[in-house]
Amino acid sequence: MDLIFRNARLIDPEAQTDAMGSLRITDGRISGRGAPDEPSPEGARIIDAGGRALAPGVIDWGVKIGEPGERHKESFRSAGLAAAAGGVTTIVARPDTAPPIDTPEALEFVARRAADAPVNIRHMAALTKGREGREMVEIGFLTDLGAVAFTDGVRVVRDSKLMSRCMTYARGLDALIMGHPQDPSLSHGAVATSGKFASLYGIPAVSPMAEVMGLDRDLALVAMTRGRYHADQITTAASLPALSRARDAGLDVTAGISIHHLTLNEFDVGDYRTFFRFTPPLRSEDDRLSMVQAVADGLIDCIASFHTPQDEESKRLPFEAAAPGAVGLQTLLPAALRLYHQGGLTLPQLIRAMSLNPARRLGLPGGRLSDGAPADLILFDPDAPFVLDRFALLSKSKNTPFDGARMQGRVISTWVAGRPVFGESV
Repeated sequence: MDLIFRNARLIDPEAQTDAMGSLRITDGRISGRGAPDEPSPEGARIIDAGGRALAPGVIDWGVKIGEPGERHKESFRSAGLAAAAGGVTTIVARPDTAPPIDTPEALEFVARRAADAPVNIRHMAALTKGREGREMVEIGFLTDLGAVAFTDGVRVVRDSKLMSRCMTYARGLDALIMGHPQDPSLSHGAVATSGKFASLYGIPAVSPMAEVMGLDRDLALVAMTRGRYHADQITTAASLPALSRARDAGLDVTAGISIHHLTLNEFDVGDYRTFFRFTPPLRSEDDRLSMVQAVADGLIDCIASFHTPQDEESKRLPFEAAAPGAVGLQTLLPAALRLYHQGGLTLPQLIRAMSLNPARRLGLPGGRLSDGAPADLILFDPDAPFVLDRFALLSKSKNTPFDGARMQGRVISTWVAGRPVFGESV
């Protein structure tokens, strides 16, 4: 049976269009478009979108899931439910678990566990064994088992010779390395960005130049090895010139940013609320605005939640001692829509950064409304207002900086391979 969305506001990140129309789904794949009131074939199931937005599902690159080792913080099942409720149809999971995903056996384990989730889950693997920065993992075997990228997360590989060897070996397998641009010596122990605000509050801080120095090192190694590289988070304007030069030089380099660094700034830390403790720390408002413009210009490719669940005991500590990170699977889309409502980004630009670009970089089939693409879709109302209650989130952990915030943008329904996994049609 065909499924047809009629009277929908189609957000196409490939064509960068936002227009009314209809979308046909056949056997779990997109099979055509038409006018908003396109006549329907006999026997087709019709869904009237009511003028609301229909877009490719979000591909959230860099999600922390607590299996193995910290299942009390997040399981594949709870993460999948939260993702579906947030319009995320594909989770790209991080390897910084306990123990880390650094062997073929560990990758096979999490792949089996992920079958419980209602959304697609793909996995990254660690770049070095134990994420200790001393010995490269078996990149070839892990790639064969489906690892889509390799990263040690926020643990920077300090040994430049080892990092260059990893890049060279990965290049031969066409594997992608994701780095965390940061000078680990400068940033050690820091929980805020240096400046008048951090000095006034007495918070251990680090200069944004620590990010620039880390990025410069990684980009120099990319130039030497010609490897494929993705910077997980670019958060300061001072990093953008180096990124632009690398692109102009033809290096295979992309960059991402977390939604929190696009929508929050250093002043949000003012009440010492540990829900605003991130790695890297929140930046100045000037940096935030520069990042929004970089996403609009395409210099920063991807927006992600960097979903990092932490239990209450990890957060109810002094600001310096609290665990960093926030949950974001359910808040990524409404938080991103702040940028749309403020006029910084269009809906096609947002969906390009949250869906199309991650799909392209990771070689995934989603992120498109073109014929033959998987029907991983979200139907959402970008204007629907609500006040976020963290205890209503479906994640096991509730550490969100948006608790009590007024937001706009509700997911109406989420579809994976043409099958409803959240919302009115489930």
